[in-house]
Amino acid sequence: MRTYFNDTRDWFMNKRFGLFVHWGIYAVGALHEQHQFRLGMARAEYAPFMKQFNPKRFDPDTWLDIMQEAGMEYLTFTTKHIDGFCMWDTKATDYNVMHTPYGKDILRMVADACHRRDIPPCLYYSVADMHHPNYPNAGRSYELSAPEKGDTPDEEKYMDFVKAQVRELCTDYGAIHGFWWDAHMFGRKDPSVNAMIRSLQPFAVIDGRGFDEGDFATPERDWDESVHSMRSFTRPIEACQSVGKQSWDYRDYEDFYSDRHLIASMDNMFAKGGNYLLNVGPNADGVITQEYADIVRRTGAWYRRVREAFEDTKVMPLNDDTNIMITRRGNTLYVHLIRPPETNAVILRPLDVMPKSARILNTGEAASVRIELLPWHHKDKKPYLRIADLPVNEHANTVLVVRLDLDTLPEKIETIAAENIVA
Repeated sequence: MRTYFNDTRDWFMNKRFGLFVHWGIYAVGALHEQHQFRLGMARAEYAPFMKQFNPKRFDPDTWLDIMQEAGMEYLTFTTKHIDGFCMWDTKATDYNVMHTPYGKDILRMVADACHRRDIPPCLYYSVADMHHPNYPNAGRSYELSAPEKGDTPDEEKYMDFVKAQVRELCTDYGAIHGFWWDAHMFGRKDPSVNAMIRSLQPFAVIDGRGFDEGDFATPERDWDESVHSMRSFTRPIEACQSVGKQSWDYRDYEDFYSDRHLIASMDNMFAKGGNYLLNVGPNADGVITQEYADIVRRTGAWYRRVREAFEDTKVMPLNDDTNIMITRRGNTLYVHLIRPPETNAVILRPLDVMPKSARILNTGEAASVRIELLPWHHKDKKPYLRIADLPVNEHANTVLVVRLDLDTLPEKIETIAAENIVA
């Protein structure tokens, strides 16, 4: 079992693939979870979404069916996004799901379904709030351009509101395994907030977007170049990515990422020791539609076939070939073709040991391997291990992973790998 915290939070180091769900009244607009902010809508323009929200087809178990079929092991759910609308029966504001035509505590239903199936539930909560009269709106990202008429901006009062809601979330919904802060735009530091979460929910891992540095970092989509340049991670990291490029919420006519783009992103994070949170947005009826669900299933099918390449493994960089990544467990190496391969072969220079077996995890078939001197390496005058005849065209929309089992790993290779690791 992988450990980092050496306490109850270490579940996070072993359940590494999760489902992110962005869902709120913004689904009615079918544009973006930041519908109000992106279009510069006043509250009065946005308010009708609340009266139209009636997801009669919502069934949390169908969500969990999809995620478990994909090999996902935990769920992160948006309890309140930047619009300030709350998806639970909060006593701190009337702007919540109990005052919609649906009138049921959605978070209760999600949490109960997770607990029945032993799935760790984690809660997303936006600090920014375009509805609350005490929130200090100042025209920053995810805020109103200025307070609306009748607002009384007061950071202290707003913090009291946040703490009251956090206490509700951490006391009324059973065991919570994570708290995912977002959109903290006014920059206040207050370690007491996360301390309260930890005291109430000892299993909860907390991200670093809140009121202190938290437990883990959250590189979003593919924007953080440092994550790509690192050879391995030295602290817990959970990448987050949506299946659609334009939105995290359900969107009509979404621009969906290719399977290969998502799978390469997943492989990059898992191989380096990180977690991955893949997001979908249910529609206004509460349904994860076919397009969204099929992407989760396809990427999940890849993960289930190759996941052994990430379990208790470490990155083992042999050279500067950025087209491949190698992970290792004992004398087993896993070769990941994370970038679209130029040819149907991989040369593992300077490795010159023949494996006792070689297998393509994606298909289960044997891989063709041999030691040979290649024209491109004539100056070395040395033969290297070559994996040939890989089915790169037949599997162009995925990431191939090859398992190599060796009797032993040469000491010189161990030294080279250690020297090449850059954290």
